[in-house]
Amino acid sequence: MAAEIAVGDVQGFGHVRIVIGLITGLSVTRILNGFSRFVQHPGKTPIYAAHFIWAVFILLFVTHFWWFEFRLSTIQHWEYSEYSFIIIYAALIFFISSLLFPEQMDDYSGFEEYFHSRARWFYGFLAALFLIDMIDSAMKGAEHFQSLGSAYPVRQSLMAGLALIGMMVRNRCYHISFGILAIATQIWQIYARFLILS
Repeated sequence: MAAEIAVGDVQGFGHVRIVIGLITGLSVTRILNGFSRFVQHPGKTPIYAAHFIWAVFILLFVTHFWWFEFRLSTIQHWEYSEYSFIIIYAALIFFISSLLFPEQMDDYSGFEEYFHSRARWFYGFLAALFLIDMIDSAMKGAEHFQSLGSAYPVRQSLMAGLALIGMMVRNRCYHISFGILAIATQIWQIYARFLILS
Protein backbone atom coordinates (compact mmCIF):
# COMPACT_ATOMS: atom_id res chain seq x y z
CA MET A 1 0.00 0.00 0.00
CA ALA A 2 1.35 3.45 -0.91
CA ALA A 3 2.56 5.58 1.97
CA GLU A 4 1.28 8.78 0.39
CA ILE A 5 -1.63 10.09 -1.65
CA ALA A 6 -0.99 12.31 -4.66
CA VAL A 7 -3.21 15.38 -4.66
CA GLY A 8 -3.04 15.42 -8.42
CA ASP A 9 -5.27 12.36 -8.28
CA VAL A 10 -8.07 14.79 -7.22
CA GLN A 11 -9.22 12.26 -4.63
CA GLY A 12 -6.25 12.90 -2.32
CA PHE A 13 -7.16 16.28 -0.87
CA GLY A 14 -10.85 15.58 -1.43
CA HIS A 15 -10.63 12.59 0.91
CA VAL A 16 -8.82 14.63 3.56
CA ARG A 17 -11.32 17.48 3.22
CA ILE A 18 -14.29 15.14 3.67
CA VAL A 19 -12.90 13.74 6.92
CA ILE A 20 -12.09 17.23 8.21
CA GLY A 21 -15.61 18.32 7.25
CA LEU A 22 -17.18 15.48 9.20
CA ILE A 23 -15.30 16.26 12.41
CA THR A 24 -15.61 20.04 12.22
CA GLY A 25 -19.28 19.65 11.31
CA LEU A 26 -19.79 17.74 14.56
CA SER A 27 -18.05 20.57 16.42
CA VAL A 28 -20.30 23.24 14.92
CA THR A 29 -23.37 21.11 15.62
CA ARG A 30 -22.32 20.65 19.25
CA ILE A 31 -21.84 24.37 19.80
CA LEU A 32 -25.05 25.41 18.05
CA ASN A 33 -27.01 22.81 20.01
CA GLY A 34 -25.43 24.23 23.16
CA PHE A 35 -26.45 27.76 22.27
CA SER A 36 -29.98 26.57 21.59
CA ARG A 37 -30.25 25.47 25.25
CA PHE A 38 -30.20 29.12 26.29
CA VAL A 39 -33.33 29.69 24.20
CA GLN A 40 -35.04 26.37 24.92
CA HIS A 41 -34.48 26.40 28.69
CA PRO A 42 -33.58 29.95 29.74
CA GLY A 43 -34.37 29.35 33.39
CA LYS A 44 -32.56 26.03 33.69
CA THR A 45 -29.35 27.08 31.94
CA PRO A 46 -28.40 30.65 32.88
CA ILE A 47 -25.63 32.17 30.78
CA TYR A 48 -22.21 32.45 32.39
CA ALA A 49 -20.28 35.20 30.58
CA ALA A 50 -16.86 33.50 30.47
CA HIS A 51 -18.34 30.23 29.21
CA PHE A 52 -20.48 32.01 26.60
CA ILE A 53 -17.56 34.09 25.32
CA TRP A 54 -15.36 31.03 24.92
CA ALA A 55 -18.16 29.18 23.13
CA VAL A 56 -18.40 32.10 20.68
CA PHE A 57 -14.62 31.95 20.19
CA ILE A 58 -14.63 28.21 19.46
CA LEU A 59 -17.48 28.60 16.97
CA LEU A 60 -15.51 31.36 15.24
CA PHE A 61 -12.31 29.29 15.40
CA VAL A 62 -13.85 26.14 13.94
CA THR A 63 -15.44 28.00 11.02
CA HIS A 64 -12.13 29.77 10.39
CA PHE A 65 -10.28 26.44 10.60
CA TRP A 66 -12.67 24.90 8.09
CA TRP A 67 -12.09 27.87 5.78
CA PHE A 68 -8.31 28.03 5.87
CA GLU A 69 -7.85 24.25 5.61
CA PHE A 70 -8.61 24.76 1.93
CA ARG A 71 -4.98 25.84 1.68
CA LEU A 72 -3.98 22.24 2.36
CA SER A 73 -4.75 21.69 -1.33
CA THR A 74 -1.28 23.13 -2.00
CA ILE A 75 0.32 20.03 -0.45
CA GLN A 76 1.46 17.92 -3.41
CA HIS A 77 1.60 14.57 -1.63
CA TRP A 78 -0.19 13.41 1.50
CA GLU A 79 1.61 11.05 3.84
CA TYR A 80 -0.26 9.24 6.58
CA SER A 81 1.55 11.24 9.27
CA GLU A 82 0.23 14.50 7.79
CA TYR A 83 -3.24 13.05 7.43
CA SER A 84 -3.18 11.86 11.05
CA PHE A 85 -1.99 15.25 12.26
CA ILE A 86 -4.89 17.06 10.58
CA ILE A 87 -7.37 14.56 12.03
CA ILE A 88 -5.91 15.06 15.52
CA TYR A 89 -6.15 18.84 15.06
CA ALA A 90 -9.81 18.62 14.04
CA ALA A 91 -10.53 16.14 16.85
CA LEU A 92 -8.99 18.55 19.37
CA ILE A 93 -11.47 21.21 18.27
CA PHE A 94 -14.28 18.71 18.75
CA PHE A 95 -13.06 17.80 22.26
CA ILE A 96 -13.04 21.47 23.23
CA SER A 97 -16.55 21.91 21.81
CA SER A 98 -17.73 18.90 23.81
CA LEU A 99 -16.13 20.26 26.96
CA LEU A 100 -18.04 23.52 26.58
CA PHE A 101 -21.39 21.80 26.05
CA PRO A 102 -21.58 18.36 27.71
CA GLU A 103 -24.46 16.01 26.99
CA GLN A 104 -25.85 16.44 30.52
CA MET A 105 -25.13 18.71 33.49
CA ASP A 106 -27.19 17.12 36.25
CA ASP A 107 -24.24 17.24 38.65
CA TYR A 108 -23.75 20.99 38.32
CA SER A 109 -25.76 24.05 39.32
CA GLY A 110 -25.05 25.77 36.01
CA PHE A 111 -22.41 26.64 33.44
CA GLU A 112 -20.35 28.68 35.88
CA GLU A 113 -19.73 25.73 38.20
CA TYR A 114 -19.28 23.38 35.25
CA PHE A 115 -16.85 25.67 33.38
CA HIS A 116 -14.55 26.09 36.37
CA SER A 117 -14.67 22.37 37.15
CA ARG A 118 -13.33 21.68 33.64
CA ALA A 119 -11.08 24.74 33.30
CA ARG A 120 -7.84 22.74 33.45
CA TRP A 121 -8.96 20.45 30.64
CA PHE A 122 -10.40 23.30 28.59
CA TYR A 123 -7.38 25.58 28.79
CA GLY A 124 -4.95 22.69 28.42
CA PHE A 125 -6.61 21.70 25.14
CA LEU A 126 -6.78 25.37 24.14
CA ALA A 127 -3.04 25.85 24.68
CA ALA A 128 -2.39 22.79 22.53
CA LEU A 129 -4.72 24.20 19.87
CA PHE A 130 -2.78 27.47 19.60
CA LEU A 131 0.55 25.64 19.33
CA ILE A 132 -0.71 23.00 16.87
CA ASP A 133 -2.06 25.81 14.71
CA MET A 134 1.53 26.91 14.05
CA ILE A 135 2.47 23.39 12.91
CA ASP A 136 -0.58 23.31 10.67
CA SER A 137 0.42 26.66 9.14
CA ALA A 138 3.96 25.39 8.56
CA MET A 139 2.53 22.34 6.75
CA LYS A 140 1.06 24.66 4.15
CA GLY A 141 4.59 25.72 3.22
CA ALA A 142 7.28 28.16 4.31
CA GLU A 143 5.88 30.88 2.03
CA HIS A 144 2.44 30.62 3.66
CA PHE A 145 3.91 30.62 7.18
CA GLN A 146 6.01 33.69 6.44
CA SER A 147 3.00 35.44 4.90
CA LEU A 148 1.34 35.33 8.34
CA GLY A 149 3.96 37.78 9.59
CA SER A 150 6.57 37.67 12.30
CA ALA A 151 3.93 38.47 14.92
CA TYR A 152 2.05 35.22 14.21
CA PRO A 153 4.25 32.78 16.18
CA VAL A 154 4.61 35.34 18.99
CA ARG A 155 0.83 35.78 19.17
CA GLN A 156 0.17 32.03 19.14
CA SER A 157 2.78 31.40 21.83
CA LEU A 158 1.37 34.24 23.95
CA MET A 159 -2.17 32.86 23.65
CA ALA A 160 -0.94 29.40 24.61
CA GLY A 161 0.81 30.90 27.64
CA LEU A 162 -2.33 32.77 28.70
CA ALA A 163 -4.28 29.52 28.36
CA LEU A 164 -1.82 27.77 30.67
CA ILE A 165 -2.32 30.58 33.20
CA GLY A 166 -6.08 30.10 32.81
CA MET A 167 -5.66 26.53 34.04
CA MET A 168 -4.60 27.87 37.43
CA VAL A 169 -6.64 31.08 37.76
CA ARG A 170 -10.28 31.12 38.83
CA ASN A 171 -10.73 34.88 38.53
CA ARG A 172 -13.86 35.59 36.47
CA CYS A 173 -12.45 38.80 34.99
CA TYR A 174 -9.38 36.95 33.71
CA HIS A 175 -11.45 34.32 31.88
CA ILE A 176 -13.75 36.95 30.37
CA SER A 177 -10.91 39.28 29.34
CA PHE A 178 -8.88 36.43 27.86
CA GLY A 179 -11.92 35.21 25.92
CA ILE A 180 -12.58 38.67 24.50
CA LEU A 181 -8.91 38.99 23.53
CA ALA A 182 -9.05 35.59 21.81
CA ILE A 183 -12.14 36.61 19.80
CA ALA A 184 -10.54 39.93 18.83
CA THR A 185 -7.33 38.28 17.60
CA GLN A 186 -9.32 35.66 15.70
CA ILE A 187 -11.40 38.31 13.93
CA TRP A 188 -8.23 40.25 13.15
CA GLN A 189 -6.64 37.12 11.61
CA ILE A 190 -9.70 36.47 9.47
CA TYR A 191 -9.86 39.99 8.07
CA ALA A 192 -6.11 40.43 7.73
CA ARG A 193 -5.29 37.19 5.96
CA PHE A 194 -8.15 34.89 5.09
CA LEU A 195 -11.00 37.03 3.81
CA ILE A 196 -10.63 35.67 0.29
CA LEU A 197 -10.40 31.94 -0.40
CA SER A 198 -7.54 31.39 -2.84
